[in-house]
Parts: sequence; C-alpha cells; structure tokens
Amino acid sequence: MCQIFVKANPMSYEATTRSIRLHGVVTSVRLENLFWDTLEEIASRDGMQVPQLLSKLYDELLEHRGDIPNYSSFLRVCCQRYLALQLDNRIPRDLGIPIRSLNAHAVLHGLKPKLVEASAG
Repeated sequence: MCQIFVKANPMSYEATTRSIRLHGVVTSVRLENLFWDTLEEIASRDGMQVPQLLSKLYDELLEHRGDIPNYSSFLRVCCQRYLALQLDNRIPRDLGIPIRSLNAHAVLHGLKPKLVEASAG
C-alpha cells in the first residue's frame, strides 16, 4: 500500500514560497508544489493567474469569516476540496468549465456536515 504514496515524485512535496500582493501588502505563501499545481488548474479554469485567485479567495474568506488565522492551510484545504468534489462529480472534470459558472449551493448540497458549514448547504 505505501508504495503508492512513497513513490511520489519528491518535487511534488517540496515546498515553494511565492510572494503575492494582498490589499497592497506583499506577503509570502509557502505550499508544496502539488498544491501550487492544483491552484494553477483552478485559476486557469476561470482565466486567472494564481495571484489573482489567491487574492480573490483571500477577499472572500475575509468577508465571510472576518479573520484569516492560517491562509496556507486554507489553500491546502481548497485544493483538497476541489479534487474531492471532482471525484464526487460535483465539479466537472472538464477544465473548460469555469468554477464561477457552477451553482455553489448545488455543488455543496448534501455534503457530509464535517465538509460544509451548516449555513452553506
């Protein structure tokens, strides 16, 4: 079983730090390359670059939560949710379909309570 995981390309779990600008302030985000690859895919679906996606996610999370204690962890969870929702056929695997065109309520409807806020589904 472990061979499936231990034979991963070491570059995929090497961490890379990128500088991004959030509200005019330059900050750094450190993620493993596999997460950066997933963020690239998510961003490209909506015609964005990763810094634009990160800024949009940051703004929406700040508006929703009012506080962002661990943005890097949030981004990792975003990537995991994106892939899990694709596997569950809630997000189309067709990369030509923008995420912004999806009905969030329909995508999240019926998810297990630990995967979505009670008020979101």
